[in-house]
Amino acid sequence: MADPAISQTTEDILARYRAEALKGGGEKRIEDQHRKGKLTARERLELLLDEGSFEEFDMFVRHRSTDFGLEKQRPLGDGVVTGCGRINGRFVYVFSQDFTVFGGSLSETHAEKIIKVMEMAMRNGAPIIGLNDSGGARIQEGVVSLGGYADIFLLNTLASGVVPQISAVLGPCAGGAVYSPAITDFVFMVEGTSYMFVTGPNVVKTVTHEDVTSEALGGADTHAQKSGVAHFALPSELECLNGVRTLLSYLPQNNREKAPCSTSDDEPTRICTALQSIIPDSPNKPYDMHVVIESIADKASFFEVHRDFATNIIVGFARLDGEAVGIVANQPLSMAGVLDIDSSTKGARFVRFCDAFNIPLVVFEDVPGFLPGTDQEWRGIIRHGAKLLYAFAEATVPKVTVITRKAYGGAYDVMNSKHIRGDMNYAWPTAEIAVMGPKGAVEIIFKKEIEEARVVGGRVEGADPGALAHAREEELTNEYRTRFANPYIAAERGFVDDVIEPQETRIRLIRALKMLATKQDTNPWKKHGNIPL
Repeated sequence: MADPAISQTTEDILARYRAEALKGGGEKRIEDQHRKGKLTARERLELLLDEGSFEEFDMFVRHRSTDFGLEKQRPLGDGVVTGCGRINGRFVYVFSQDFTVFGGSLSETHAEKIIKVMEMAMRNGAPIIGLNDSGGARIQEGVVSLGGYADIFLLNTLASGVVPQISAVLGPCAGGAVYSPAITDFVFMVEGTSYMFVTGPNVVKTVTHEDVTSEALGGADTHAQKSGVAHFALPSELECLNGVRTLLSYLPQNNREKAPCSTSDDEPTRICTALQSIIPDSPNKPYDMHVVIESIADKASFFEVHRDFATNIIVGFARLDGEAVGIVANQPLSMAGVLDIDSSTKGARFVRFCDAFNIPLVVFEDVPGFLPGTDQEWRGIIRHGAKLLYAFAEATVPKVTVITRKAYGGAYDVMNSKHIRGDMNYAWPTAEIAVMGPKGAVEIIFKKEIEEARVVGGRVEGADPGALAHAREEELTNEYRTRFANPYIAAERGFVDDVIEPQETRIRLIRALKMLATKQDTNPWKKHGNIPL
C-alpha cells in the first residue's frame, strides 16, 4: 500500500503546478489586460466553449531558451492555452494565446503546442479555432521562432478545405502573427482592441514617412471595410466569441460531412407576398437585396459574412427548411450591384469555401455587368473577375440561381449561369437577360437610324433635332426591351429552367435543393487548378 505522506506530497506538487499554470503572467498583467478592455486567454475559452467541456493539453510545457536571461523566466504553458471542447455539443480544437506571458509572443514550444492541436483537428475531422493575441515572434529566440511560424503556416495550408479554420484576432497581432489568420477561412476582429499589420505604425513612419495610428493602419474597421482581411468586426469580445459560435452552427465538422440541419418552425410552403412588388418600375431604381434574402430564407437565419467590405455583393449563410446554404447576391443598393475587383474576390472566396465544405449555393442575380474604367482595368478586373467565374465553374455542390432583374453581358455568365453548371436556374418575370442594357444596345445597333432622325429634324422648320432623335431612341429602346430584355428567350433555349413568380421563390428553392440533395458531380483529375490569383 502506498505511503499516504508520499501520495499527499505528489498531489501537492500537481496542485501547485496547476495553480501556477492557471495564473498565466500573474495578477498584475491580468489586471493590465482587463484595463485594456481585454479578457484573458482562459476567460475567452470559457465564453467560447460549452460550459465544462474544455479539456486542456500541454499545461506544463515550458520554453527551452537560455539566451538573454530567458532561463530565469519559464512560465508554465508558455503563453498559449490549447485543447479541445464543444460548441453547441460539437467537438472543436482550440488555442488561445495569452498576452500576459511574454506578450503572447510565439516561441518554439508555443508553436509546438499549436501544431499539436492542429494535427489532432485534421486527424479527427473537427474545426480548429485560434484566439490570437500576440506581438509576433519571440525576438529572443530568433530563427527558431520564425521556424515555428512557418510550421504553423504549412499546417494552415494543409488543413485548408479539410476542416474549417476560424481565427479571432483579439489584440495587437503583427508580423508573422497575421499570416496564419490570413490563411484561415474566417477572421473575426474586435473594434478598438484588435489590430493586424505586417509592420506597426512606428516602422511605417520610419520607412515610408507616413504618420498613421494603429487603428487607421490595421484596426478592425480598416480590415472589415477597406482591406477585406476581416470577415467580421464586432463591438466586444463577448459578441465576437458568440459570432464564432453562430458561424459554426452553419458549418460541417470537416469536408466529408454535410452541414448540420436544424429544426425550422418556418413553413417550407410559405408565400413571400412582399416580393411581388419589390422590383421598381424603373430599371435604374435600386432596391435592397437583403429584403429578398431575408424574405425567402428561414426567419432570422441569414448570417452575413464580409458585411462591410465590397457591399455591391452580399455573401453569407442562411437556412432553407432547416438546411444550411451559402448565399451570393448582387446588391442594387450599392454601385447598382456591378461587379468590380473587390466584389469578385469576395464572392469567389466564399463560393470556394462553400464548395470545399459541401454547402449548397443559392445565387440572387441582379447585375448590370463589370465596372468599367481605367482604375479597374489597370488593377486587373479581368483577372479578378475571372476568379468568381472560376469559383462557380469549379464548384460541384448543388447550385441554384434566381435572376431577379438585370443579367447583362459576361456578368450573366459569371453569376452561376446554366453554362457553367448551374443546376437549376430560375428567372422572375422582371428579369432582363441580354448582352447589355436596352439603352446601350440601341445606341450601338441603331446609331445610324438615331442620327438620321436628328438630321431629318434639322430640316423641319421649328423642329428640335435633339428632341426628335431622343424620341426615336426612346421608341427603339422600348422595342428592344420588349423583344430582348426579358427572360423568355433564355427560357426558350433552356438556359433558364423556369420563369417563376417572386412570391413562390422560397417554395421553388426548397424543392430544388431537396431534389439536388443526392447530386454527384466531379471535376477532371488534377493536382490542383491554377486559379487566376
